[in-house]
Amino acid sequence: MKTHKVEQLVIATIGFFWCFLMWFSTAAFSPSIADHYGLSIAALGLLASSALWMAPIGRIIAGWTADRFGAPRTFAVILAVCGLVSIASGFTTNYTLLFIERVIVAIAGVSFVVGIQHVAQWFDSDEIGTAEGLYAGTGNVGAGVGALLLPRVFGIDYQSAFIFLGVVALLLAAWYLWRGEAARDVETRERTSKGATDWRGTVFVWSRYIAIALMLAYAMSFGLEIALNSWLSSYFAEGFKTELAALGFTTVAGMQVAAGTFAAVQSFMASLFRPFAGFMSDTFQKKGWTPLPIVAKSLPYAPRLHWLGIALILITLAMLALTLAGLAGLLPLSVIALVALGLFISFGTGGTFALVPLLFPDRPGVAAGFIGGVSCTGGIVYPLMFAGGSNIHMGYAYTAIFLFIPFVLFFFWAARYERAPAEHGIGEFKPAAD
Repeated sequence: MKTHKVEQLVIATIGFFWCFLMWFSTAAFSPSIADHYGLSIAALGLLASSALWMAPIGRIIAGWTADRFGAPRTFAVILAVCGLVSIASGFTTNYTLLFIERVIVAIAGVSFVVGIQHVAQWFDSDEIGTAEGLYAGTGNVGAGVGALLLPRVFGIDYQSAFIFLGVVALLLAAWYLWRGEAARDVETRERTSKGATDWRGTVFVWSRYIAIALMLAYAMSFGLEIALNSWLSSYFAEGFKTELAALGFTTVAGMQVAAGTFAAVQSFMASLFRPFAGFMSDTFQKKGWTPLPIVAKSLPYAPRLHWLGIALILITLAMLALTLAGLAGLLPLSVIALVALGLFISFGTGGTFALVPLLFPDRPGVAAGFIGGVSCTGGIVYPLMFAGGSNIHMGYAYTAIFLFIPFVLFFFWAARYERAPAEHGIGEFKPAAD
């Protein structure tokens, strides 16, 4: 059983890694696409946000589908569809059609909740934080790999990159169908499948205060991470154009490589430390650490709530630091702030999904779809906020002050319940007895 569950973790992780690579491959080539089609900064912000348009509703559907039909079938369909459209986009010369095709390829991002459900079906509660952290963290690194390597391997030839990514996706779809198994036993599989068919249980999950709080926490962490994946290449290319030129990056190709390298910093930090974040959630749980005020202290998983609360505070502070570094025109300091932000984002993402399967064990896909899906609207909104101000550096501070601080306060309020916080919510939509 131990060997088999590790194999399922590996399959889910590799599938998600490639989906993540496809998801943000457009961002990796945004400077060359912008140069080829003559896009403005506002148009770049729209292109960056478009990668997230399908994620909110798509993840909700994918989470329900994974519970109902199993993760292997669901994941294989996502890989196959996105792979085929990615190949098609490599032959497209019209920008409008290319834009539409890349929006469809971005559906690859919904695969996250499918893998979360898959891993939750195989690992026990005492190791769920580390297992989910390994899955999501290793998979998320695909964005950093894309930003760092794709421009170096393919230069400005984004068409060939899109074709290559699509072909490999088709091969991975076949592998997932061949070796993937939905759950460790029939009882687990049938319980989650039954939970997915109960609409009252689905609405119950969506309307719980703690589920909404976790969704906002994930919007602050993963929603921010994917927004930055889409935006940072453009940010460094435009916000530090003079500084990059002084370093010798003056051509479009050179600027793309430099901007992509700096952009990869956040993604690698957020991805590589996510397993550590899951491990820290497990450690807080084992040690019984509950340092924050207001947040519940007697719940079986209370220490995990405290770890997540700490992460959200750190994310907010790092966003303010990023604005200060940009306003000062200090590229090295901006990169340092980005390193810290990426690290704190990993704490938030790992901390959130160390809690989700424990709060909603009978509907892990439904819960992951809601929390991991709606939170992706942050990836749509944030790039528009980043690009919408008169100063390109101020968007981070605006986001922290007007969105993140209220999100943190709501999390503290929702996590204050000392008894069954998953029972408290909007209305009474009692799920059917399992």
